[in-house]
Amino acid sequence: MRRVKALILGGGQGKRLFPLTRDRSKPAVPIAGKYRLIDISLSNCINSNIRNIFVLTQFNSASLNHHINHTYRFDYFTQTFVEILAAEQTIQNREWFQGTADAVKKNINHLNLEDNDDVLILSGDHLYKMDYHEIIAFHREKNADFTVSTVIIPAHIIEEFGIIKLDKQMRLSEFKEKPSRKEMPKSMSLCGEWKEKFNLDKDKDFYLASMGVYVFKADVLKKILAYTSAVDFGMQVIPEAIKRYKAYGFIFDGYWRDIGTIKSFYEENIALTEVNPKFDFFSEERKVFTHPRFLPPAKIIDSQIVNSLITEGCLIQGAHIEKSVIGLRSVINKKVTLKESIVMGADYYERESSRGIIPLGIGEGSVLERVIVDKNARIGKRVVIKNLEGIKHFDSENYYIRDGIVIIPKNALIPDSTQI
Repeated sequence: MRRVKALILGGGQGKRLFPLTRDRSKPAVPIAGKYRLIDISLSNCINSNIRNIFVLTQFNSASLNHHINHTYRFDYFTQTFVEILAAEQTIQNREWFQGTADAVKKNINHLNLEDNDDVLILSGDHLYKMDYHEIIAFHREKNADFTVSTVIIPAHIIEEFGIIKLDKQMRLSEFKEKPSRKEMPKSMSLCGEWKEKFNLDKDKDFYLASMGVYVFKADVLKKILAYTSAVDFGMQVIPEAIKRYKAYGFIFDGYWRDIGTIKSFYEENIALTEVNPKFDFFSEERKVFTHPRFLPPAKIIDSQIVNSLITEGCLIQGAHIEKSVIGLRSVINKKVTLKESIVMGADYYERESSRGIIPLGIGEGSVLERVIVDKNARIGKRVVIKNLEGIKHFDSENYYIRDGIVIIPKNALIPDSTQI
């Protein structure tokens, strides 16, 4: 799309996704067995014919930078690119990014913006498919200084989002970042006319939440960032800017989910095993791209697989797998039972001569239920991981528990006959 430059924010630490973010940034976290979260936003851009894309990185960025550099390569004879803008210290500024707006401000000169450009700002950790043509066309039709994309949410989750109020002309008049339900004025909920338009229950309250997708006129973005000390778009910049600039809200009516916590990450992955998941990786029209790999097909011997995703290069023998996601190069041995679990697989195949006492993969006779197994983990024989005591939150050297979900971190080793 002409005169549009996309900027994907990929520098956040992702504390709520720990320990999956212990060794990688949040946008680099694997999803659906073979993709990474950053692939969603990048694929949306490519499918929307936006080919001038910058990715801001900072925290634990090595694996994210590697993935982008080895995946999104375009030819040398067009102006198409995906460029990484890593956090840097300069003579003028020796601080790292302090927030989303601060990250953009510190890199604004690298974007080579012209005043008639539009800047599309995206998050690198959301699950959705969106044609950005629609919001940009809306933005230009309204002659907006900036536009915020929104989704409709029920009242009970407003504390997790920035809440927006629009007038009948879609002008943005009010913005509250993660308000409590007690302080939220009834006037910000959707009126009956809008409930009817979007087929919502007229007896329940619904609100418009920011998706973290913004379109700015380039000259407006530069002015806003030049004259503010604010560091975050949602908490500071947007609420202040709507008082001085012409801001509009675009309503996105597709499926969207913020993958910000272990619970949401787990639920979204397991939901992909359903017959008709709300997010579909199988669409021919809007493909999700990722790093191409030259792996053999999955080899499944004498096993029972029920409603699961099995990716390339797996070796599964004599196992029962139910409603689970099995990532690249996973090795699952005889008499293993997996239920509602996510196994991220391995970055490499282990040679026979280099195997330790416990090889990569899941050992014979082990049982895992509601577990996330990060990459390159070694789980011994006859291990039982089922959160037997129903613990909600726990930290250990070899495993963690969040919202009752057990997480085996990257490169962990779980000895034979361990019970968790």
